Amino acid sequence: MNLILYGSAGCHLCEQAKAIIETAGASAEDVDILDDDVLYERYGMRIPVMIRMDTGAELGWPFDAASVMDFLY
Repeated sequence: MNLILYGSAGCHLCEQAKAIIETAGASAEDVDILDDDVLYERYGMRIPVMIRMDTGAELGWPFDAASVMDFLY
């Protein structure tokens, strides 16, 4: 399953989100919203946000390993 984690460099919550995703046994491609005006407008105040590319579903912060597992399955 393809996952994207929208965030930005230096975001401590984004670092926590990456660790939680890995704890849940998944991996996500990091996308820095600062590189894209549209993404920044959409997610700027909400990061980190994980997206399932197969369904377009979003999981916004805060989340834990259990909610990541529920989101994936």
